[in-house]
Amino acid sequence: MVLTPGVGWSQKAGGVLKIQHMDTPPSASIHEEATVSVAVPFMALYNNLVVFDQNVAKNSFDSIVPDLATSWSWSGDGKQLVFKLREGVKWHDGKPFTAKDVVCTFDLLLSPDKLRRNPRSAWWGNVEKATTTGDFDVTLHLKQPQPALLALLASGYSPIYPCHVPSADMRRKPVGTGPFKLAEFKMNEGIKLVKNPDYWKKGRPYLDGIEYTIIPDRSTRMLSFIAGKFDMTFPADITVPLLKNIKHDAPQAQCTMRESGVSTNLIVNREVAPFDNPKVRRALALTLDRQAFIDILSEGEGKISSAMLPPPDGVWGMPPEMIKTLTGYGDVEKNRAEARELMKGAGYGPDKRLKLKVSTRNIATFKDPAVILIDQLKQIWIDGELEIIDTAVYYNRVFKKDYVVALNLSGSAVDDPDVTFFENYACGSLRNYNNYCNPEMTKLFEEQSREPDQQKRLKLVWEIDRKLQEDIARPIISYGRIAGCWQPAVKNVTLHVNSIYNNWRFDDVWLER
Repeated sequence: MVLTPGVGWSQKAGGVLKIQHMDTPPSASIHEEATVSVAVPFMALYNNLVVFDQNVAKNSFDSIVPDLATSWSWSGDGKQLVFKLREGVKWHDGKPFTAKDVVCTFDLLLSPDKLRRNPRSAWWGNVEKATTTGDFDVTLHLKQPQPALLALLASGYSPIYPCHVPSADMRRKPVGTGPFKLAEFKMNEGIKLVKNPDYWKKGRPYLDGIEYTIIPDRSTRMLSFIAGKFDMTFPADITVPLLKNIKHDAPQAQCTMRESGVSTNLIVNREVAPFDNPKVRRALALTLDRQAFIDILSEGEGKISSAMLPPPDGVWGMPPEMIKTLTGYGDVEKNRAEARELMKGAGYGPDKRLKLKVSTRNIATFKDPAVILIDQLKQIWIDGELEIIDTAVYYNRVFKKDYVVALNLSGSAVDDPDVTFFENYACGSLRNYNNYCNPEMTKLFEEQSREPDQQKRLKLVWEIDRKLQEDIARPIISYGRIAGCWQPAVKNVTLHVNSIYNNWRFDDVWLER
């Protein structure tokens, strides 16, 4: 849903936009983190080479627009992507932006040890290097053609960092070129951004600042928004049932229900007994009643899918009739009967139950499905104890594989197989939380990435997706729908419909009050 200025509207400068936040971000360094808790408050500090148009609801190649780059072109062999850069841009500390900063950013992303962690290193595995022949031109050199690379560069997860600021400083005192500067970052309290008066986009931003207030309890967040204490809810916070409450209690609120691009999924540490046994992992996948999750959590509005975002909002997801044929989908009771036989073969049964902790992140969108998962695991003689972990610790734990079974949510920053496959399933990727590694599948990932014919690529993607489900690589439970709401005084808001990571620049948003 898009709100654009109507007849009689004129943009006003000034005012502070007050937004809720659900938890403390681990840091302000987007390149080192893997959660929307970081992308939402800190995207406004930075710029990319290119970006998804902030006022077009659906991310696509057609909605990619210039940012720090003014133009771009591909070489004839598809192995070089050349950018012309914007002149006269300043970092927040007054130093000039040049091509060297782009080269330094890719040096960070392509080096194994220059960032504390690099969650999306798999995005850049096909990039050999970045070079420049002047202050305002940059070339990305690729090992193989990769048509989707431009979309990865347009994500909110792909900002350009300054050469002159150490990466450690970017965690608490980040310096960007974006429309807002960081004024304050307090753990468990909030984040304050202030207008960048030297922003290169003349006349922007309209706002004097943005304040994010951290309120861990979702009920408290909803009540405070309804009471008018905040201009916006956290943009990825509102479930189908909660939206009904807001519409009843705050009918003036502007809201949009949309696809999140986020899957609820099961991650399993396949190196820890008994889950080093593929039959036990298969039993876990077979016991899932996906429709029950959807009915309980989204009153039937979520969608059953596999790795890729389902249609119609998703470009690459399998059609429903194909989904029904995948391992672990279809007849739940039949699947569970097979699962119990597998558990018996592994030595478990009604008189010998498997006890374990089911880990999850300490926010409602993780905790609610985790409770359902624990109930469903009982069907195959697994007694799960819920282990709730704060965000800053949760991601450290799953990166280090310090868990046994976890209920996880995985957002895809861009609806493209190069993001989903390489990030979540490639050997060695930091966000491949359960260490699935199949070299033959990696070859298929690379093959689909190089394929310029979109119909041929789609068939390859479906083939890969089916094999991932057969391998029980990361059982996908469902894709959810979420809403964000804002008060009528907030103007020119666009919430993207196929990603929750890419539309938080806020340079065009203004307040009518």
